[in-house]
Amino acid sequence: MKYEKICNTLEDTKELAARFAKLIQNGCFINLYGEIGAGKTAFVKLVADALDVKEKVTSPSFVILNEYHTGSVPIYHFDLYRLENEGVKTIVDELREYSEGKQVTFVEWAEFSQDEIPFNHIKINVTYEDDDSRKYSFIASGCDNIKIVEELKQ
Repeated sequence: MKYEKICNTLEDTKELAARFAKLIQNGCFINLYGEIGAGKTAFVKLVADALDVKEKVTSPSFVILNEYHTGSVPIYHFDLYRLENEGVKTIVDELREYSEGKQVTFVEWAEFSQDEIPFNHIKINVTYEDDDSRKYSFIASGCDNIKIVEELKQ
């Protein structure tokens, strides 16, 4: 299941993030792809805001993982950019643990996972468009995630 949405303004992105947040409140594992500055962390911030997170949401680039527990659901925010192949292999089991249960897990730079994330997830690819808008492509893996993306399309 795939869904694409072009957001021309920050308000468009906020609306998309709020709709997505409502659909993932029972838990979801999300892999984020996109160039530096495409808006991956910005999207996570907007989803966290929609899930009532009170902490300041920041990029986990230098710490690998940020955790947020003040919202309606726990959020775990990973960044694999600074991990080498061997480094990713050391956290695969941990990532698998974060894919189960009622929590939302975001993994930025999931392309560095060397396809070590075979479990059910939603892939979000964020790309720049020529007019400075952003295109968000959602691809679902797993029955529950397919339902989420189908509802997001409506």
